Amino acid sequence: MRAGNGLIPSGATAGRPVRRGKVLCSGVAVLAALGASSVASAATAPQWVSAAAEGGEFTTSGLQNVRFGVDGKWVQQFRAGKVVCTSASFGRDPAVGAVKHCEVYKVVTAGTTPTPTPTPTPPPVGTTPTVPSSRNASQLAIQASFGNTEALTAEIKAKGASGWIAAQMKLPSSRYTSGGTARIHQNTSNTAFCDQRVNAGPNCWRDNHSTTPLVWDFYRNATTRGDQLRQRVAFALQQIVVVSGVDSDSTYGMRNYHNMLLDNAFGNYRQVLKKVALSPVMGDYLDNVNNDKAAPNENFAREFLQLFSVGTCLLNADGSLRGGACAPTYDNDMVRDYAFALTGWTYPAGGATPWGCWPRGTNCQFHNGDMVAVAARHDNAARQLLSGVSLRAGLTAPAALEAVLDSLMAHPNTAPFIGKQLIQHLVSSNPSPAYVSRVSAAFTAGRYATFGTGQRGDLAATVAAVLLDAEARSATVTATGGKLRDPVLMFTGVLRGLNGLTDGDALGWWWGEGLREHVFRPPSVFNFFSPTFPVAGTTLVGPSFGIHNAVSAVERLNFLTYLLEWGGSNRSSDVPNSTGTKVDLSRFTAAAADAGRLVDRLSVIATGQTLPVATRAEIITAVSWWTASTDRTNWQINRAKTAAYLVFATPNFQVQR
Repeated sequence: MRAGNGLIPSGATAGRPVRRGKVLCSGVAVLAALGASSVASAATAPQWVSAAAEGGEFTTSGLQNVRFGVDGKWVQQFRAGKVVCTSASFGRDPAVGAVKHCEVYKVVTAGTTPTPTPTPTPPPVGTTPTVPSSRNASQLAIQASFGNTEALTAEIKAKGASGWIAAQMKLPSSRYTSGGTARIHQNTSNTAFCDQRVNAGPNCWRDNHSTTPLVWDFYRNATTRGDQLRQRVAFALQQIVVVSGVDSDSTYGMRNYHNMLLDNAFGNYRQVLKKVALSPVMGDYLDNVNNDKAAPNENFAREFLQLFSVGTCLLNADGSLRGGACAPTYDNDMVRDYAFALTGWTYPAGGATPWGCWPRGTNCQFHNGDMVAVAARHDNAARQLLSGVSLRAGLTAPAALEAVLDSLMAHPNTAPFIGKQLIQHLVSSNPSPAYVSRVSAAFTAGRYATFGTGQRGDLAATVAAVLLDAEARSATVTATGGKLRDPVLMFTGVLRGLNGLTDGDALGWWWGEGLREHVFRPPSVFNFFSPTFPVAGTTLVGPSFGIHNAVSAVERLNFLTYLLEWGGSNRSSDVPNSTGTKVDLSRFTAAAADAGRLVDRLSVIATGQTLPVATRAEIITAVSWWTASTDRTNWQINRAKTAAYLVFATPNFQVQR
């Protein structure tokens, strides 16, 4: 099978088993669903009840809303199991110098006298300061954009984390615009499109059949456009609902698909799944276009379940394996039922060939618009799907698709399966179970604080929950926190941090291919790497380590040499509106006299904070070697180059924390 292996590997995409026990550092203000259910009387209304004094411990019965603080100054979070009642456990001290305690928001039965407490503000209560610190603002910029800049840090500090995210979600979307049109699929000549005299030229295949024009747009937008969060989320989605230019030869079709992901980045995941199912590009890639009820191809149905929605193993809401081992979410008979349910779709109208369309009764290959139903090819037998959803006999292809989407969105796996991957792409490869659970709650309820519509699968709510969680916003990163930057994020992080510009051309077939993340060309539907790729010698996962080795570690340094010593790439006459790929160190050269300040300035841009003492001292020593005595003419620029190279080469930058 071209893009999938046709098997259901045990635990292939499910979360790893996790250790239960004492909660040490997690928590956040989460979804305001608590208290939404009605109560019979005031006697059974939930109230804040004292649980432990500061420094003590208590155990919750399942996931409960708890808070730490005193006199109206609280950190409020959802927690499960043992909870340590300390500032370290809750991520910050809400009332410095005061004696604090912990409380649980729970039902108090009639006849009991709860400990008097101030009237609570309905959850969620944010744990992010109204005005984030420079560290916190830089950290959010690194997680939610394609690279921190001094201007972006200042913007986040001015708006606050929540305000900046809300503003980002309202910005107009970047677009993919480069490349050819649908003419390649409207060709009635007996001669191939690029072999015809009118279309012939050295770049015909590149512009009409490859993803290179999309690479240009991707990197131009990622490094310069303001809608950074939308682009980052769309980049995460394109690594979950994968199509690949390795197997697709339609530039305009791939352009349509990835514009769709941009359009729906803050929409609803159900709509993403629907557009994926109806995409003629996906229909080609995973063999669902013109799928016939007589012998349906199971490729798309299998990946729709395995990779795009529920995963292979039953999960708890916190992403851990239900029962501690992989219990299959579905079997091969269920895959076949989904394959039958998804039959009966062909290309949108508009394509043409000199030989007509085949099979008879279908449309010719065409990638503008959604696929359309063909009743004669759709299986309309009664079938049983996941989540207790039944297909009654006689349903049309569109009605059957809605039932399929109902079954996937209602399944308890979808929230943790998709939510955890969004955390991994944006924040951390190894989020705590509590973090995953809180994001799952936002996905399920469709609301997080002021974000979302209240509809299950709301991505605005889910993304806000990912980025505003205390585990993402904490100034103290745990030993298991963070993630290895993808090569793509390394490219863009350096370029944005060093005031660079790019037309993207050097970052595709050259650097992208060399570092095994050539955008739009993942090797299979399983993406460039697995979300469960293990980090050797540890119990952790590190998805990006799936394409990292000794050679790529050196190549990352070579990329810095290419920009800082070789001068990057010049403009190319073959690339429309070419700029080349270069950095601009002029702002740093002007401040190069003070080596310490120069290194610190670059460190904050690159990592969100100054470097560890020993690392900082070594870099300052290297930078300080350049003086008017060692190079009378160029010592300032050499200081800037040396500082930039060594700061961006550190593990502190290469591993996003």
